[in-house]
Amino acid sequence: MNDKTDMTTRQEGGALRTPTEREIILRPSVDIYEDSSAIVVEADMPGVAKDRLDIRVDRNSLTLEGEIAIAMPDGMRALHADVRGTRYRRNFSLSAELDTEQVEANLKDGVLRVRIPKRAELQPRKIEVRTD
Repeated sequence: MNDKTDMTTRQEGGALRTPTEREIILRPSVDIYEDSSAIVVEADMPGVAKDRLDIRVDRNSLTLEGEIAIAMPDGMRALHADVRGTRYRRNFSLSAELDTEQVEANLKDGVLRVRIPKRAELQPRKIEVRTD
């Protein structure tokens, strides 16, 4: 699995900005690990609600996107805001050994966990030894 490079420019503080957009796009920190049956990607996306999260798999590409929305209390209107809504975005290339039809995702405490299982025919299996 490889991290793809977006068409972005780096801004102060590590934020990324696309040339055609004015919004700030952050690359979330990720941990990627593998066990015998799957690849797991854990991305730090604090402030992103489930309904503002978009996870897409297209052939051999995984895209994680999330938007931080700052909610205003009912009846209030912002006159000035030092903080704007921000987006997280990260892209990865996926290996052909992964079963992209069985992807699972879970968001808890600002951490998005995406589990991509290996194709069943490529998973290790135990061979039974018989005695005749």
